[in-house]
Amino acid sequence: MNDWAELDKQYIWHPFTQMRDWTESDPLVIDRAEGNYLIDTRGRKYLDGISSLWVNVHGHCRPELNEAIIRQLGKVAHTTLLGLASVPSIELARKLVEISPPGLNRVFYSDSGSTAVEVGLKIAFQYWRNRGRDRKRLFVTLTEAYHGDTIGSVSLGGIDLFHAIFQPLLFSTLRVPTPFPYRYPHLTPEECRDRSLEYFRVLAQDRCDEIAALVVEPIVQGAAGMIVHPSGFLRNMAEICREYNILLMCDEVATGFGRTGKLFACDHEGVRPDIMAVAKGLSGGYLPVAATLVTDEIHDAFLGLFTEQKTFFHGHSYTGNPLACAAACASIDLFQRDCLIEKSQPKIQLLADRLAAEVAPLSHVAEIRQCGFMVGIELAEEPATRTAYPPELRMGAAVCQNVRNYGVILRPLGDVVVLMPPLSITPDEIRSLVTATARSIRDICGD
Repeated sequence: MNDWAELDKQYIWHPFTQMRDWTESDPLVIDRAEGNYLIDTRGRKYLDGISSLWVNVHGHCRPELNEAIIRQLGKVAHTTLLGLASVPSIELARKLVEISPPGLNRVFYSDSGSTAVEVGLKIAFQYWRNRGRDRKRLFVTLTEAYHGDTIGSVSLGGIDLFHAIFQPLLFSTLRVPTPFPYRYPHLTPEECRDRSLEYFRVLAQDRCDEIAALVVEPIVQGAAGMIVHPSGFLRNMAEICREYNILLMCDEVATGFGRTGKLFACDHEGVRPDIMAVAKGLSGGYLPVAATLVTDEIHDAFLGLFTEQKTFFHGHSYTGNPLACAAACASIDLFQRDCLIEKSQPKIQLLADRLAAEVAPLSHVAEIRQCGFMVGIELAEEPATRTAYPPELRMGAAVCQNVRNYGVILRPLGDVVVLMPPLSITPDEIRSLVTATARSIRDICGD
């Protein structure tokens, strides 16, 4: 049998990975999957506690998704949307418009969350130019934001570990403080929210003639450590955008498709964005496909004679890939057929209850942040004084490495241990996930 781990070390360059450390490790090589479990080349089973990086929704090897892809494979695997149309892309666009916040009636396809955000940036920029408002070219984002890894999406980002080295390549953005009470312990969540809202209002008032769009991760900032915004923050930010004629772009790449307990995070506060980016769970975690949805008003600003140069000159070779669109259609059908959002509510409550009972009392757990199935467990050397561990200890990584001994796959964000299981997780699996996480934290951090 091939030594897959050694071949991996010889040929693969892994994302977000210090390869010197990787080549000195014993990599876990996944061979297959069943339901909510991944199985390695040695036959060991692991509960997929992060949905294979936040993408898997219905579990692995789901027959309905497999069959949808096989049916489409018997017709055509790929055909371009440049100058042609395809049945699966049309069907998926219709389904997306039907389930998305009202007003988002046009769908532009791409390949990943980063490209979906990049598409939204370019649309917002050109929208204002097509309307003769050339000065409106600035973007507002939140501190500690993460919107992807292409140059435009990195320009929106605010996590220095990921983004600082690329600063010379980036365009400037305007920043609004993230309303994160953990960073400001002297403020209540409401005071923290109102402070950020007032900052944005003043900024919008002073520079609305220059601001093209506000770009936000609605309700939860994922890569920042599962930062959950105070109630009303998104709704009030949207109102300020409307008041000062600023487009609102919501990045639902991580939060979309049931992760927060609603189909989209915008639904929690009845927000209707002008632009919305989706990816990750769009295909149920099967194939790479992304979409950027916009209003008719934005779409129609690009209409005109070819000589007017209002065309949106952007696209990808695999835009609207039929196999990926077929999988996404089947995934949306499962949401509706199985009443997945409604059936998720007791499981979300069970997850919260078990975290409160088993993880919250641990002496090195500073805070548990949860919104639906999105959970961040912040570790600290001295939680009472908010004293973090020295970064070189990499405590979050150590906990996530150790939890494999209990048959669970997790991945950290710094010293925040992330849990984001598939929506298909069972109550017993939730209990196992939380118990394994608590044991691993005790093993690494002590009691």
